[in-house]
Amino acid sequence: MIKVGIIGVGTVGASVANILKDNADVISARAGVDIVAKSGVVKNLSKDRGVDITLSDNVDDVLNDPEIDIVVELMGGVEEPFEVVKRALNAGKAVVTANKALLAYHRYELQDLAKNIAFEYEASVAGGIPIINALRDGLSANHIESIMGIMNGTCNYMMTKMTDEGVSYDAILKESQELGYAEADPSFDVGGFDAAHKLLILASIAYGIDAKPEDILIEGIDNVRSEDIEFAKEFGYAIKLLGIARKDGNEVELRVHACLIKQEEMIAKIDGVMNAISVVGDKVGETLYYGPGAGGDATASAVVANIIDIARSGKSTPMLGFDRPMEGDKLTLKPTANIESKYYLRVNVSDKAGVLAKLTKIFEAHSISIETMLQRPSVDANANLLISTHLAKESDIQAMMTELEALDFVNSAPVMIRIV
Repeated sequence: MIKVGIIGVGTVGASVANILKDNADVISARAGVDIVAKSGVVKNLSKDRGVDITLSDNVDDVLNDPEIDIVVELMGGVEEPFEVVKRALNAGKAVVTANKALLAYHRYELQDLAKNIAFEYEASVAGGIPIINALRDGLSANHIESIMGIMNGTCNYMMTKMTDEGVSYDAILKESQELGYAEADPSFDVGGFDAAHKLLILASIAYGIDAKPEDILIEGIDNVRSEDIEFAKEFGYAIKLLGIARKDGNEVELRVHACLIKQEEMIAKIDGVMNAISVVGDKVGETLYYGPGAGGDATASAVVANIIDIARSGKSTPMLGFDRPMEGDKLTLKPTANIESKYYLRVNVSDKAGVLAKLTKIFEAHSISIETMLQRPSVDANANLLISTHLAKESDIQAMMTELEALDFVNSAPVMIRIV
C-alpha cells in the first residue's frame, strides 16, 4: 500500500483525497497497488474540507511521518513550498506538485535535489491537459521547433466575451471576479504572469532554458479594448493571450502577450475558459492539446495520474526529462529587444491637419513599414489610428512608441499588440 500526505487541502487538495477514495478500484488496478490519502495539512482546522482524512496544521505531521510515501504539495507561493519540498525530498519521499510558481523559480534546483527520487508536476501547466508527459515523453525523439498556447483560462474567457458579445474590459473583469475565474487582485492572470510561469516550465523541458520570469517578455490583456477587437475582426484576426516559445537558430525566444492571430488557426478557435497548446516537433510536425486548464477535479486528475505513475515505477526519470545539456548546450535565450514580429498599434491623436504626415515620418525614421492604417472617430476632436506593420524588431517598436507618447498631438500612451 502507498500512503499519500497532502500539504494544502484546498479545492484541489480535497479533490485529490476524494478521487483517491471514490475511484480506488480503478486506481489500484492501474497502479498495481492500493493508494490511500492518509493525512493532510491546512492552515485553518476549523474549516470543513469535505474529506475523510486526518488533518493537521503542522507540515511536520506529514514530512516526519515514516508511513507517508508521497507528498503532494498544493500550498501555492514560492519560497515556503520550496522549503517544504526540499525537506520531503531530503527525507526520501516522492513529490507531486501543481505549483507553477515554485517551478518557474526553482525547477533546476529541485531536479538536482530530486535525482532518482520521483518528482512529478503534470498539474502545474494547463490543469487537466497532459502536456508535461506529452512534451517530456511522447515527443522526446523530436527537436521542438515551437510551443504556442492559451495557458490562462481567465484571460481566454474574458477575450471570448469581449469578442463575441462586445462586453467591455472593465465589465468582463468584474464578471470574471464574481464567477471566481479572476481573483480580487487579477493582475497575476490578466498581467500574463500565470501563463509565463507555465511557459517557462515547458521551455525547460523542450530546450533546457533556465530563465526566470524576470528574464522574458511578459504582457497581459489589460490594454485591449473594443477598438482593437473590431480591427482584428475586420482583418480576419482573433485576439488571444498566448505563451510562445520558438527556436531560432541557437536562440530561443520566450514571450507571453496578447496576440492577433488568424481566425483560421486552431488556437484562435479555442474559447471560454479552455486551454490549448500547440507543439511543433521536427519529426512529428504539429500536435495540439486541448482541455480544461483549471478547476479542482481537472487539476486533481493530473495530480492523481502522477501519483499512479510513481506507484508503477517507484522512481523517476530526470524531472525535466534530460540529464545532460540539451542541443549540445548551444541554446541561449534570445534578448527581448531582438524579437521580430508584425505589430498592431492604436494611437489616439488630435484630429487635425499634418498629423498623419508627421506620424509616417516617425515610422520611417525607426525603419518600420506600415501595412494598413485605419482612422476611427474618438471622443472630442480626437481620432484613433489603427495601424498594422510589416515585420519589425521589438527594440525599434519600443523606441518609436516612446517617441510617439511624447508628441503633443498624441493624447495617451499608444497601445501595441503583436501579430502572430
